Amino acid sequence: MDLLGTLLGSASGGSIEKAASQLGLGSADAQGLLKRLVPALAGGLKRNAASEQGSQELARALSNGNHQRYLDDPDALKSEKTRSDGNAILGHLFGSKDVSRDVAQRASAETGIDVGIIKKFLPLAAAATMGAVSKNTSGGADLAGKGADGILGKLSGLLDANDDGSIADDLLSLGKKLF
Repeated sequence: MDLLGTLLGSASGGSIEKAASQLGLGSADAQGLLKRLVPALAGGLKRNAASEQGSQELARALSNGNHQRYLDDPDALKSEKTRSDGNAILGHLFGSKDVSRDVAQRASAETGIDVGIIKKFLPLAAAATMGAVSKNTSGGADLAGKGADGILGKLSGLLDANDDGSIADDLLSLGKKLF
C-alpha cells in the first residue's frame, strides 16, 4: 500500500480522527488537512533521504522509533509525547520552524481552518506519516543497507501509488476518496 492510502486508512480507523477531535476538527477536516500536509511531509522525507547521511538517519529512526504505534493505537496520537516526537520529526523534515509555519499558512489558506489549529495538527500528521512509512517498510527493515538511492526509490514507490512517476495523480485520487 502507498503512504497516502495507509494514512487514509488510519484516518478512517480512528487514530487521526481521535487526535483531530481534540483540536475541534471533524473527520472531513482532518482528512482534508492530511491531503494538503502529506505532500510537504513526503517532500521533506525525500529531501532528507537524498543524502547518504539522511538516508541512514531515516532508516535508523524507523527501526528505533516504534512509529507504527501512531497508526495502530488510536490513543497514541493524543499524547503530549507524540506531539514532541512530531515536532522533532518536523525539525528533521523541514529543517526550520519557518518552513513548518509556511506549510501551516498555506494549508490554512486552502482549507479555511485556523492556522493555530493546523500548527497543532502538523506534528500529529508528521508522526502519523512516519508511522505510515514505518508500516510500509517493515519498521525500516526494508530500507536497511539500501543507501540513499535505494531509500529514495522505496519512498518514491510509497508516494507514487500508480508507479507512473506522478505523485500528483495519487493526491487527486486521495482527494476523491476523502470527499
